[in-house]
Amino acid sequence: MLNVVCEMAPYLLLGFLIAGILHVFVPQGFYRKYLSKDNKLAVLWAALVGVPLPLCSCGVIPTAIGLRKEKASKGAVASFLIATPQTGIDSILATFSLMGLGFAIIRPVTALVTGVCGGLLINRLVPEDDIEITSGDSVGKETGNKIWRVLKYAFFEMISEIGGRLIIGLILAALIQVAVPDEFFLHFGNQPLLQMLVILIVAVPMYVCSTGSIPVAAALIMKGLSPGAALVMLMAGPAVNLGSILVVRKALGRSFTWIYLLVIVGFSILFGLLVNAIGIDVKPLAGAGACCADEAALPDLFKLICAAVLTILILLAFAVNLFKGRHCHHCESHPHRH
Repeated sequence: MLNVVCEMAPYLLLGFLIAGILHVFVPQGFYRKYLSKDNKLAVLWAALVGVPLPLCSCGVIPTAIGLRKEKASKGAVASFLIATPQTGIDSILATFSLMGLGFAIIRPVTALVTGVCGGLLINRLVPEDDIEITSGDSVGKETGNKIWRVLKYAFFEMISEIGGRLIIGLILAALIQVAVPDEFFLHFGNQPLLQMLVILIVAVPMYVCSTGSIPVAAALIMKGLSPGAALVMLMAGPAVNLGSILVVRKALGRSFTWIYLLVIVGFSILFGLLVNAIGIDVKPLAGAGACCADEAALPDLFKLICAAVLTILILLAFAVNLFKGRHCHHCESHPHRH
């Protein structure tokens, strides 16, 4: 697991930094300007905006609802909701570090295509009245030094949001490498579609973030999972979970939710079959010196430093959030104390 962390850490840190720059320097009015029209261009813009954003399937929902409150079209909201959680600048770089260039390219492409197609279907099939949301006030404009805001968002807020899931993903990857027999997925060798259905049954209900799913997918490929089935996990797992389904159903309506789910499941299988047919050269744990195959291989000093920095940032974010939680609980327990 240490070698996997060392491989991912430099790319994660760079991805977090880029995400912070996007968050601070892209004007809030940009989203309202380009996503409000009920046409194909708004759907495309929504997917293009969503692909690099590092939001998970839960974090993207309030953002999507906020866009709807700002008069974004229903198709644009659907496109953003589908494309955004599948990938992000951090997960694209992390995918490249562990799974090679082919997967790093196919992930954002599939997210973009899936989001656009889902948005167009929503525009055509879902009546406007089904997803009416009362308009709300715009989010207040952030103030303060921009460099500090970039660093705070990149290395505290984002890590606070996905750090726990990332650790879970790494632990699961390590457990898979140890516990899953090498021949397990070879039993489905002649039935790649069955592999994908098994992955969907496991991945869709549970929460898997786009970055935390990468080491799990890489470990499963090493155990015999087909590249197409791994792509299904990387698409459908981060894009949806049981909690997000319930929230989307309540906020955006039944018709919207069904199309949203069917598009994610259908296109993940379609692209999974396409990846298997094309035969993309997938190198799980690429560049890791065989993180799992060559245990004697040690990461170089730079990667080790990045891994240490990432670990410290995750621990710091957890400690701060734990302190805040205890402080708030103390205040609620003793409201009259100062």
